[in-house]
Amino acid sequence: MNYAEIKNFDIANGLGVRVSLFVSGCTHHCKNCFNQMTWDFKYGKEFNQEVEDLIIDYLKPEHITGLSLLGGEPMEPSNQRALLPFIKRVKELYPQKDIWCYTGYLFDQELLSESRARCEVTDELLSYIDVLVDGKFIEELKDLSLKFRGSSNQRIIDVKQSLEKDEIILYKDLNENRNFQKYE
Repeated sequence: MNYAEIKNFDIANGLGVRVSLFVSGCTHHCKNCFNQMTWDFKYGKEFNQEVEDLIIDYLKPEHITGLSLLGGEPMEPSNQRALLPFIKRVKELYPQKDIWCYTGYLFDQELLSESRARCEVTDELLSYIDVLVDGKFIEELKDLSLKFRGSSNQRIIDVKQSLEKDEIILYKDLNENRNFQKYE
């Protein structure tokens, strides 16, 4: 797997101060994607042990809330296979830090059901993800007032609760005790 970028102080892609990993490779090709260069699976640099160790180090400070996975497309099967051992390591070292994942695939229709996105590691990878922002970016539904997503079709899902209850449970910001919705 290749990656395009690592942000070690990101406040735009999940709650709190985060480390964000932008993986390479995406087959969605959403119109006006903000990160088109990451569509190419060969774009960027190789994701290797040295890069993993760097991200692990970036996650160490107490003020870092967690890790965000973006792309490209983290849930492309080849990326899932590469990310799983790393995500397991992150959760073992930092169980108190959350993991957010941004995907164009739909949680219930493509990641939990038979689809081209689903592979032998999908269920295990999802078990380590706390929050999933799902759905393709749709230019016609773009809304700059939305928090942590680009278009109104995208959902912010509490993965643990959704898997436990076998239904989509939208993530609630516990600090503000409300669903992420459009600002009124």
